[in-house]
Amino acid sequence: MTASDKKFLKIMPKLNSGRVDMLLEDVIGCRWTISVLRAVSKGVRRPGALQRHIDGISAKVLSDRLKHFQRAGIFERVVFPEIPPRVEYRLTPFGKKFSRLLDEVEKLQGQLDDGT
Repeated sequence: MTASDKKFLKIMPKLNSGRVDMLLEDVIGCRWTISVLRAVSKGVRRPGALQRHIDGISAKVLSDRLKHFQRAGIFERVVFPEIPPRVEYRLTPFGKKFSRLLDEVEKLQGQLDDGT
């Protein structure tokens, strides 16, 4: 660990073990962003399933996050021509790259927890 890494760690808030999403949510700015991104990357694709999967998220906030990710090019919205209509959200190729950041941050959190 370099001197600049140690300096950065001193100014970072202390996080509970395993709460890497709190670090990212503080950086990104929305409490639900990481939860929605993680759920879709794990294969939860329909809005109703996402709302059931993510404890505490409202339908309005979920809809806002999905639209935000779609506008940012991270998710694609797929509408199936069925009755009743079915909608799914999937990661775009850019979204897959972006979600890899979660993996890297989790590795960093593990190193911070280990003190290495």
